[in-house]
Amino acid sequence: MKLIVGLGNPGDKFRNTRHNVGFVVLDALAQALNADFVVSKYANALYAKLEKGGKILELLKPQTFMNNSGRSVAYVYKRRSLKPEDVFVVHDDLDIKLGDYKIQKGKGPRVHNGLLSIYNRLRTKNFWHVRVGVNNRSQGRKIAGEDYVLQKFSDEELKILDGVISRIVRETNDLITQSKV
Repeated sequence: MKLIVGLGNPGDKFRNTRHNVGFVVLDALAQALNADFVVSKYANALYAKLEKGGKILELLKPQTFMNNSGRSVAYVYKRRSLKPEDVFVVHDDLDIKLGDYKIQKGKGPRVHNGLLSIYNRLRTKNFWHVRVGVNNRSQGRKIAGEDYVLQKFSDEELKILDGVISRIVRETNDLITQSKV
């Protein structure tokens, strides 16, 4: 079984912000896999379960707000007796420019409170990080990271993001279904 987590903040206020890119990717993945999210009151998350290529996949969008994402992830992780390599966490990354992404095991950005919450709850960093680049600040724009990630994407940036999301969905799906992980 594989758990794929998308990080973000619940509510319309945060829709299309850089910090919610994990939710956006998970929505695209769910659509590609014909999965529907339901509310899990125990995990305090939106949750979908499906079978793909003989494997059970669970998609999770914590509704705890970013800084407490670890609660939802730890609930499912422990309940399913998962190993770190069974977990994929999709998140925004200011260390990567908009239009790029990296899928790496055990490596995330320098600072990310949602990931810190997961690290603390799981007591490991050794899960898969799907690092989605959101940094589109020009050299002259000095905006603090914590403010920048809460800004909405421009229409032009959303077009760039759409292309990246398609590639991420394809690669993540391939990794999981082709037993590469």
